[in-house]
Amino acid sequence: MKRNIFKLGYQRLCVIMTLFLFTNPAFSQEHELEFKKTVITRDFLSEGVAVGDMNKDGQLDIIAGYYWFEAPDWTRHEISPSKVFNPRKEYSNSFLNLGMDVNLDGWDDVVIIDYPGTPAYWFENPKTESNNWKKHIIADRVGISNESPAFVDIDGDGRLDILCGDYEKRQIIWLQAPTTPEATEWKRFNISEENVPGTDRFSHGLGYGDVNGDKIKDVVISEGWFEGKADKNSGDWIFHPVLISDPASHMQVLDVNGDMDNDVVSSSAHSMGIWWHEYRNDTTFKTHLMSNITAQTHSTIMADLNGDGDMEMITGKRYLAHNGNDAGDEDTPYLLYFEFTPMIGPFFREHIIDNDSGAGLNIAVEDMNKDGKPDIIIANKNGIFLFENQLK
Repeated sequence: MKRNIFKLGYQRLCVIMTLFLFTNPAFSQEHELEFKKTVITRDFLSEGVAVGDMNKDGQLDIIAGYYWFEAPDWTRHEISPSKVFNPRKEYSNSFLNLGMDVNLDGWDDVVIIDYPGTPAYWFENPKTESNNWKKHIIADRVGISNESPAFVDIDGDGRLDILCGDYEKRQIIWLQAPTTPEATEWKRFNISEENVPGTDRFSHGLGYGDVNGDKIKDVVISEGWFEGKADKNSGDWIFHPVLISDPASHMQVLDVNGDMDNDVVSSSAHSMGIWWHEYRNDTTFKTHLMSNITAQTHSTIMADLNGDGDMEMITGKRYLAHNGNDAGDEDTPYLLYFEFTPMIGPFFREHIIDNDSGAGLNIAVEDMNKDGKPDIIIANKNGIFLFENQLK
């Protein structure tokens, strides 16, 4: 009864706030952020992207697959022998990237997740100019499944881990970076039992957040969610089967409409649609369309772009995702973000950043020029791009 009364009061408040929005021009006027676009290269090198201080000069460099681009002039350096790929005939050897000091030696290294179902690797920074960085397998024989692995801090130690599927055992797992200096091995921990959804080689949809409000983060997939436990290594998280989303990319967990329940936001990896999925109970979600501006939004990331303390969701079109063989592959390569407006329907605003870039399989957000504002870095078959936030 109390919950129903709360919901009724919430609905009335939403109506009042929405009326206020549309009758107050000063409040309802949208403020479009501006970004300074830099084309790093139009070569297709990677659909993953990351940043890190590769030469330890105090400036953040851009990583795209087997290459890094040295700030501030973006001089190209090779990590290991590779090539420029043909975007209409080939996939790259780099699907997602992460820059981090893996072995705790004080130098940023490069993590590369390759084609789905194959192992991932990290390349050890040689601390000097070289195109032959030492290559380490991240987890022996683990073929990483699900096309949207997530770089998230599972164990709360302040270092990013890899959340993904194990293609061989069909388990949801997480991989922990080395915890002692100079170590090279990553540890594998399973969250689920074997043979669960979301772990096929080309599964789509994966996220990490508190779905049921118990203050413990859960793992979300398109077909349901795994209830998190305080013991991250327990291996038997309870699976709640429920069709949350069509096949998706990274799934974000947040309270979209301000009703004190966390919802799920997802985007279509290979079809049309960006949605928010309203949490009703542990086995029921109601889907709302947010946008159908573009197909194949194959990555999302959250960041506070406008400095208001709330997080926006960035996404974009994976241009020529399947080498131009799918409907919509060659549509306008938009890069865009969504500002969420809890209590004010329809609870979001769509903002287009650019129409000639798009996004790849992961997006990086960092303050590249150290002006206190988050910038956006993307890589895909359209090239590599930096968008510097011009927020006044």
